[in-house]
Amino acid sequence: MTGPAPAVAPAAPLPQVRRDVRLFWCAGTCDALGSQTSGLVLPLLLLTLGRSPAEVGALAGLSAVATLLLGPFAAVPADRGARKRLMVGSALVSAAAMTGVTVAVAAGRVPLAVLIAAVLVERCATSCYEAAALGTVALVCPPEEHRRVLSRLQAGERGALVLGPALGGLLFHAERWLPFLADALSYAVAAGCISAIRSPLAAHRTEGAPDGAAHRGRRSRLAEAGAGLALVRREPFLRLALVWIAAVNALLVALYYTTVFALQNHGRGAAPLGLVLALAGAAGLAGALAAPRIAGRRSAGRALVAVSWLMVPPAAALAAARDAWHFGLLFGLLCLLTPVATVALQARIIQVVPLGLQARTGTVLATVSGAAAAAAPALAGLSADRFGAAATLTGCAVLLAGLALYTACVAPARTRGALPEPA
Repeated sequence: MTGPAPAVAPAAPLPQVRRDVRLFWCAGTCDALGSQTSGLVLPLLLLTLGRSPAEVGALAGLSAVATLLLGPFAAVPADRGARKRLMVGSALVSAAAMTGVTVAVAAGRVPLAVLIAAVLVERCATSCYEAAALGTVALVCPPEEHRRVLSRLQAGERGALVLGPALGGLLFHAERWLPFLADALSYAVAAGCISAIRSPLAAHRTEGAPDGAAHRGRRSRLAEAGAGLALVRREPFLRLALVWIAAVNALLVALYYTTVFALQNHGRGAAPLGLVLALAGAAGLAGALAAPRIAGRRSAGRALVAVSWLMVPPAAALAAARDAWHFGLLFGLLCLLTPVATVALQARIIQVVPLGLQARTGTVLATVSGAAAAAAPALAGLSADRFGAAATLTGCAVLLAGLALYTACVAPARTRGALPEPA
């Protein structure tokens, strides 16, 4: 099967490309850091206001559902040329929502309805921003830079994952409203960075559009929204990517929550869990920084197969771990391996997907993997209650082995007919 036309960034002077990449990296990293800073303390704030854990969980679940449902529809205007406006506008809306939360918390009495409304607005706006951002890398840099840029973006996100919760805890200890102010400022910085990008963040109008779908009512709008899903169904490599990303995300989340259950069963407190998170975050950051050199020597298919098999031993060893250091090192090894495959996979997806379908196709992959990851904690908890943490960890390792076998069988065939990868 012949793949679709490759995504090629328009020619631009090298200094402009580097400047735009730095601005996009700064926007994404600031956004992630602010979200991690406020995301940790929001449940603490609700609990200190007398809200029950069930209410806190319901708000988190509602936010996740809104994010998953809105992304595919926000991707349509992004692919049709409104990517930059959508990203800047979404970041400003999120900044306004977090500013409202800051003012409400600083006033002392926080009405729950106001807080819920502001958080949902921020989550929906962030979902639009993330959907539009999915096609930006293909538009601001040439193909030979994709893996390096993707690894830097992933490193920024993982660095925010390590620093954000610690910063949020410190700010919350000083003043309860400070983490939300930091989040509002991070969105404002992101909006400014995206506004300063000079590269045109729009594909050609005709590229990736369904035949005859221009402004013909609800049916044509649904066809446009489903164009990404249709491409995933047609392209064998994208189907492989969908299965791999969703399975790995879900299994890593299940392994993490089962590790938490195992530490609790062994009488460990919060400090060992913090050690596990710190080791995993540092390993993920190191893996993201090393990903271009390692993944650059292999095709996406070979990187997927190698990483899939290498993940099985540490996942299986988690079942025999007893000490927090063992859990942290093993889980850190998993986080060290995954960026290599993720960067190679994302770079390949950018090459396979036309510029006019980047956001819509990316949201299909993100929505499916996000839904799988959202269901993983509940399934891990049910399994741990019924069979025990060790058996659940073993089961996750078996599923990873099955994924590795599946990847080894189908990856060569599904990458052979795709577009040739750059040297």
